[in-house]
Amino acid sequence: MSCILHIETSTNVCSVAVSEDGACLFSREDFGGPNHAVKLGTFVDEALTFVDGHVAGLDAVAVSCGPGSYTGLRIGVSMAKGICYGRGVSLLSVPTLELLCVPVLLDHDEIEDDALLCPMIDARRMEVYAGVYDRALRPVREVGADVVGPDTYRDYLDRHPVYFFGDGAAKCIDAIAHPNARLIEGISPLAKWMMPLAEKRLAGGKVEDVAYFVPFYLKDFVAKTPRKLL
Repeated sequence: MSCILHIETSTNVCSVAVSEDGACLFSREDFGGPNHAVKLGTFVDEALTFVDGHVAGLDAVAVSCGPGSYTGLRIGVSMAKGICYGRGVSLLSVPTLELLCVPVLLDHDEIEDDALLCPMIDARRMEVYAGVYDRALRPVREVGADVVGPDTYRDYLDRHPVYFFGDGAAKCIDAIAHPNARLIEGISPLAKWMMPLAEKRLAGGKVEDVAYFVPFYLKDFVAKTPRKLL
């Protein structure tokens, strides 16, 4: 039996969940904006209290590892590392774009067998962090930072239906403008969906070095000078 604490802070949504042997037992979510520094500690404290009172013990912490918000990822990974050190448990990393695919695969039976999945995370303006996967979550194209235009995904769209989703997809769908392009709305990377990916990693012994693990930022952080108010 395995009990995993899941932490997701890669976008504006903050979420925490606890799973045990394929079942989600606890979940907390906040969609109110980038409030990770405020919400995450409370959610984690509630989750650990639940673990201590309802299951035999914690086996691992899974954290969404990016790409996504630089600050959000740092907050989530720092929290995950602290728990792993304090409780002596394993650290698991779950790619955020793969995580976005989980609710699509579970809840959308209408997707064609030859369809491709393109999860997108908003990276401002017409840029997104995106990957392309088949229905078995095998990567068809590596994760990249894409400036989206009519030809960005044309090679895939000319041969397959492609489903676009995530918080970067809605702003891009008109620019893509292809008959094989499909938009799925309302998909967020949530901790409660991390369970199958995290359990697979734990069963396969694919754990991270707690001391040296860093998130997959994809692009370097660039600090900007604040605008003057006067």
